[in-house]
Amino acid sequence: MQVRQVWVAGSKNHCKSFGRMAQEDRCSLPKVRARVGASHGITDLAQKLHFYDRWALEYDQDVATLQYRAPRLAVDCLTQALPGLPHTALILDVACGTGLVAAELQARGFLQLHGVDGSPGMLEQARARGLYQRLSLCTLGQEPLPSPEGTFDAVLMVGALSDGQVPCSAIPELLRVTKPGGLVCLTTRTNPSNLRYKEGLETTLDELEQAGAWERLVAWPVDRWELATSELEVAPGSSDSEGFISGIVYLYRKQ
Repeated sequence: MQVRQVWVAGSKNHCKSFGRMAQEDRCSLPKVRARVGASHGITDLAQKLHFYDRWALEYDQDVATLQYRAPRLAVDCLTQALPGLPHTALILDVACGTGLVAAELQARGFLQLHGVDGSPGMLEQARARGLYQRLSLCTLGQEPLPSPEGTFDAVLMVGALSDGQVPCSAIPELLRVTKPGGLVCLTTRTNPSNLRYKEGLETTLDELEQAGAWERLVAWPVDRWELATSELEVAPGSSDSEGFISGIVYLYRKQ
């Protein structure tokens, strides 16, 4: 798939011009990098969720400052790989955060959206968007998703597959709530500090495929995922002088 140069849609408080507004405190790139870098460094899940509760009000503008593109890239992957997916499809947004994935889905005409997240603060912001028909508090990895088996036409998890967030052992739970023949779209970062997690994730994904649980439709590496939070996060030998890290989007069909 060709990588498009796109930006994440934001709330009214987002920086309207990244170059100019980064001069102002509320959209200061160094401050945002420090805050997001701190979140990446929290490996305890309870501490991570508490961090997200406190971060919720500023989350949208912070990830916009970092030019975070995963929500749009994931929805692009889903809709470009399967352009016939009906707008009536029931879609679950796992680790939905403030609702950035829902905003991308709604912009493409998908309105049957459910979301789950482990952070009450993030769910409050998602609820304010008014795009979800149902929102539920759920800490995936510690408890099952609050849906019966085979409920959803598509399940997405964007941005939560990394150290200290959702463990790879929770992936089968996404499959459980997906209809036979339904789609599962996942993302993870491929910058140096996340490579060990990515290796474990791909082992889990491959084992499920070998077991006949699903088939891989797309594995889409993306160079310009988001701005790095430190120089150490830019891969050695990278030609990207702007300091972007990389990521990958996976799309599977449940057997």
